[in-house]
Amino acid sequence: MKKISIIAGVVALMAFAVSCNQNQAAAPAAAAAQDSTAVAGSIVFFNMDKVMEGYDMANDLNSVFETKTSGIQAEIDRRGKKLEKDMTDFQNKVDKGLLTTSVAQAQYQKIQQQQQDYQQYVVRKQQEMSEEQQVMMNQIANAISEFVQEYNAEHQYALILTTAGPILSTPVVTGDPKLDITEDLLAGLNAAYIKTKEESKK
Repeated sequence: MKKISIIAGVVALMAFAVSCNQNQAAAPAAAAAQDSTAVAGSIVFFNMDKVMEGYDMANDLNSVFETKTSGIQAEIDRRGKKLEKDMTDFQNKVDKGLLTTSVAQAQYQKIQQQQQDYQQYVVRKQQEMSEEQQVMMNQIANAISEFVQEYNAEHQYALILTTAGPILSTPVVTGDPKLDITEDLLAGLNAAYIKTKEESKK
């Protein structure tokens, strides 16, 4: 699975145009990588492509997902090759007249069942991985969304937009770099993720 598909999925889930009227104090996870010149009440934006490339949680989950996907694909290939070999062996025996009609019919039915089982296996595994990918995108989108809410409780921006992918699919075509909070947001996301991982080890 290509990372661009995850980015597109997360962007769709986030649907960012976050209105910001929160007054509570933000969690300390919003550590800045650079000072933003945007002031409270500004409309700011961040680049989702850059966030997804640099967000440790997204990279960790994607790595696990790709490893699992590779393992499943390898098993699909192995089963496919075995089925192909069994079919070839059966056809060779039939062509050489090495099987009686009754035995040939029985083996043919067995081959058909193998083919059906293989197809069902492939469909089932594809569905499982599709569900896992969706869960992964939900986890990433939820983590980013929650952090943005905490982040903005401190910064009090009027609106936070996101940009990613082709121009026609993003709400921000261009913007003043001074209003780009990508690096600041990414630093805070990674700090929060590291803190969560450390707490889970306790």
